[in-house]
Amino acid sequence: MLAVDRLESFRQHLRRSGERVLRRFPEALKAEMYLVSFRIWRVDQDSRRPYVAIGYNTESHFRQQMSGRPSPDPGETRWNYAYWLLEGFERLGNVPDDPVGSALYEQEVKRLGFWYEGPDEPDAESSLLDTHFVDACIDLARSLHSGGHVEAALGHSVPVIIFDMDCPGWELDATQAANPSHLIADYVEHFAAD
Repeated sequence: MLAVDRLESFRQHLRRSGERVLRRFPEALKAEMYLVSFRIWRVDQDSRRPYVAIGYNTESHFRQQMSGRPSPDPGETRWNYAYWLLEGFERLGNVPDDPVGSALYEQEVKRLGFWYEGPDEPDAESSLLDTHFVDACIDLARSLHSGGHVEAALGHSVPVIIFDMDCPGWELDATQAANPSHLIADYVEHFAAD
């Protein structure tokens, strides 16, 4: 296991690393980004191996998706992750791409008593691991907003949309918890209409 600074928590690591990820978004696309996406997933569906892929969607990709569908619903195309750019983004968490995050995450969840050994996930431990990671991602989004990092990196404020393809419907609550309400008014309105 990597030697890590015991003074840094997993959340602090996510905040610091998340800021850097935003700054590395392609300069040529930043002006047309209308959201930052946090796609939560797990390596091999193992709750001990969660990660967040930090991405974005652009106005040009939205227009492309609109033109490629018969009678498209603009709200659905704009706000449903099924129509977004999803691949090729940096991942943070307990993944090989983030060795420091992996070490910090494992130390933290073991200290909290959430870790388990063996191939079978006990329901309670899996749920605690999932909740712990989601809470850390919500905290990351809040920190990126409150510290002005989203606006500094992109040149404008956009919502951070949090989603997990294994938990449809949950993304509204997570996104509301992660963002100032004025940034997600259109997003919330779209899902309230469904």
